[in-house]
Amino acid sequence: MTIILVLQLAYWLIPFPKGVAPKDTPELVRFQQKVDSLKQLKIKENTPKQYPFNPNFLTDYKGYTLGMSTQEIDRLLAYRKQNKWVNSKKDFQDVTKVSDSLLNTFSHLFKFPDFITNPKKKKVFAKDRKLSYKDKIDLNKATALQLQEVYGIGPYYSEKIIAYRTKLNGFSDNVQLNDVYGLEPNVINNILKKFTVKTPVNIKKININTAKITDLSELPNLNYEIARQIIKYRELNGEFNDINQLKSIAEFPIEKFDRIQLYLTL
Repeated sequence: MTIILVLQLAYWLIPFPKGVAPKDTPELVRFQQKVDSLKQLKIKENTPKQYPFNPNFLTDYKGYTLGMSTQEIDRLLAYRKQNKWVNSKKDFQDVTKVSDSLLNTFSHLFKFPDFITNPKKKKVFAKDRKLSYKDKIDLNKATALQLQEVYGIGPYYSEKIIAYRTKLNGFSDNVQLNDVYGLEPNVINNILKKFTVKTPVNIKKININTAKITDLSELPNLNYEIARQIIKYRELNGEFNDINQLKSIAEFPIEKFDRIQLYLTL
């Protein structure tokens, strides 16, 4: 500020010949431009900085500095005491009754939470209405995004289902969903409301009466020890007449019988 005063005093106190007005010489023009730029710089420095703010937390003092009246501030405070929130420029004006002209001077500084300004789209899950076989989507052709429409299925489980389907070269029966690790029975039920196996993969079945231990132990849900027990049972009791006889073998995983039998024949 001192520099500006010195320059202005110099301009007015430097004597000029009588009857001769100072001419706008290049030097004088530059001099005046410098004075003007210093004035603007000083004005800018003295102007309070404005920062974004959430109008829901407006204080009396903040409202006063924005030019709001006491009544307008009180309306907002009373509204907030009811545990209500303003979520837009329009909400703010509806509550406070500020004029358009005043609102336009500071509404650009409003900063609302991201979930207000950029709300996430609500996930639409499969409807509970019962679909016919024709209306269901083929489980062997379902995409990850389609599977994620089912309640209980997110990106993680949709990818696990597809990975297991790929490992099997495709599902042959709906019951194979039970072998996707971590899928709860109620989630599987939700899946089967919208999906089903329409293009089952043909499984090359193994004859349980002629199979070797190595053949059986390589099947899904069987291991070497269970395969050994099956062979032992066959040696002691003769050939199997019914696949269900497997359930009488010690340590046989009965809860997985529906998937194991897909790979066996007599």
